[in-house]
Amino acid sequence: MEQSQRQKKIGSVLQSDLVDVLQRAAKDGGLHGVLISVTKVNVTVDLSIAKVYLSIFPNNKAAELLEGIKANTASIRHELAQRTRNQLRRMPELSFYIDDSLEYIDGIERSLKGLDNPIEDPDLLDKRKKS
Repeated sequence: MEQSQRQKKIGSVLQSDLVDVLQRAAKDGGLHGVLISVTKVNVTVDLSIAKVYLSIFPNNKAAELLEGIKANTASIRHELAQRTRNQLRRMPELSFYIDDSLEYIDGIERSLKGLDNPIEDPDLLDKRKKS
């Protein structure tokens, strides 16, 4: 279903403020060389839940950082509420997810170029199966 203008506006406000909060937290936490970007924020129709999709570079630290972010969701939400208190009445609940669309696109490009050939390497078929 298409998002309303209000949902899109709240999503973009949250996205821009989340970038600042997460980048500052990563820098203050001593994580140099880690890039956290907020690729998308989807807000539900009743504006109570915001799904936040993160792209974390390097990829090998993504799961570890996502767990840390989920553990600190309450403090992140509080900081966002302080930043947006003049724009939003209530801060939506935040749920964080890894955005793996870039890896997915890279896999498709590799397959189209013939770099990942499942006929020559049958082990690739296990990676392609959806669970």
